[in-house]
Order: sequence, then structure tokens, then C-alpha cells
Amino acid sequence: MTRVDADEQRLNLRWDAHKLSIVLGGDAKKWAEKIRNPKSLSDKLGIKAGQKISISGRLEKKFIDELHERGANVGSRMRRESDIIFAAIGRREELDRLAGITACLAPDGALWIIRPKGSTAISEREVMDAARSLGLVDVKVARFSDTHTAEKFVIPVKHRDKRRNRG
Repeated sequence: MTRVDADEQRLNLRWDAHKLSIVLGGDAKKWAEKIRNPKSLSDKLGIKAGQKISISGRLEKKFIDELHERGANVGSRMRRESDIIFAAIGRREELDRLAGITACLAPDGALWIIRPKGSTAISEREVMDAARSLGLVDVKVARFSDTHTAEKFVIPVKHRDKRRNRG
């Protein structure tokens, strides 16, 4: 896009020789701002300074550097009571790693499973089924990159106290 602006009612977009004006009412300026300033990947994934983050599998150095820049406490091995765990899973055969990974998750933590988009090696359904079999629920999906999707899983609220008491 070459231009994004808004008035009180319309969102106006321009690219190449094209123009598009969409009537959004009072939200037009808010949408123009969101388009001009999209959230970073760290924002989408909820990364905050001081969080204990564990990584399982291979993730791009650029992403790991972004986590450090946010002030996260990043470890390349599984650590107990991790606030966030990123598990890069490329094939269905790797899903059995999730049991050990999930055991390191803090009761109110999040497991992000990063998998290839549109791959026959592992499907969304297989990831969902594996995480649910461990008692997790899916709460969000995000575009991780051009080639990968991130799916967020958490321990249901009603089971978090049990998790705290066993640990």
C-alpha cells in the first residue's frame, strides 16, 4: 500500500493505480492506524519483559533476538515453570515430545506450537488432538512467518490450581 488514511467515516487505501474507500463509521481512524502500524510478532505472541521463556526445537535467530530485545529470560532448554514455551514441531512424529514440554509449563503459562503451514508432514488437527490429549485448550492462532503458523495452548483455568499444588 502506498497510502492509508481515514476521515470520520471512511478508511481510504491506495496501492499502485488502485483506490479503495470503505465506510467504517467511527472506527475508520482506528483501522487506519492499525494498518499503518501493525503489531510485531512479539506483540501478537504476548511477549513481555521478565517472562521465563523456554524453546524446544529450531527457531530463527532473528525471532530469538527479538525475544531478548523484549527483555524476556530466554532459555534454549526446557525449564520448570516457564511462562511461555515455544515448541517448533515439523512432523507428526515429534508430537510425543509435548508431554515432557508441557510438564515445564507454569500453571498460567502458554505453549505456542510452531508448525509449517499447509504441510502434509503435520496437520492442524494433529497438533490440536495432541495438545488436547494433554489437557490443554487452544486459545489463539497467529501467523508466525510466511511459512509457519503458531497455535497457542493453555491449561484450562479450572485445572490450574491442581497444577500449582503438585509442583
